[in-house]
Amino acid sequence: MDIQTIIDKYYKKGTKLYDIYMSHVTDVTNKSLSIVQKHPELAVDVRFIEEAGMLHDIGIFLTKAPHIACEGSYPYICHGYLGRELLTKEGWARHGLVCERHTGTGLSLETIINRKLPVPYRDMRPQSLEEKIICFADKFFSKSQLGKEKPLKKIRQSLANHDSHDVEVFDEWCELFL
Repeated sequence: MDIQTIIDKYYKKGTKLYDIYMSHVTDVTNKSLSIVQKHPELAVDVRFIEEAGMLHDIGIFLTKAPHIACEGSYPYICHGYLGRELLTKEGWARHGLVCERHTGTGLSLETIINRKLPVPYRDMRPQSLEEKIICFADKFFSKSQLGKEKPLKKIRQSLANHDSHDVEVFDEWCELFL
């Protein structure tokens, strides 16, 4: 099964949700690939980045986020681990890890416990360079302003609202990837 088949299984072409999904994941994937192109020394798995970039938000349809046409029942923060579960069932477990680990700059077990987040209690921070690149690229694009890349200052402000450590991680990634 290829990635388009997986996307088509969960998202119906011609719907607002499909269009939002495809626009966002395409932007994130293209940003990820541009980072890889600028940094051949990172020696990452380019095909994996292409695939995982297109699948990183596969779980959003299961969440309740009407402003982006998601009519599911779970809180939006759950889309990462739900995407992981979905892709693992599809036989794409490695890609599923990207889903689970891309929220903010990743969610530490400590953060999950301290904030009583409605997600499984385990570390959900990106580990591989591929995971970090996709997570980083994702910060530049929202699903409510499609096709518009956010400036670094706005990303930092948004991350600072959640955790100052997120800003530190993001700044480390800026050094590596920009």
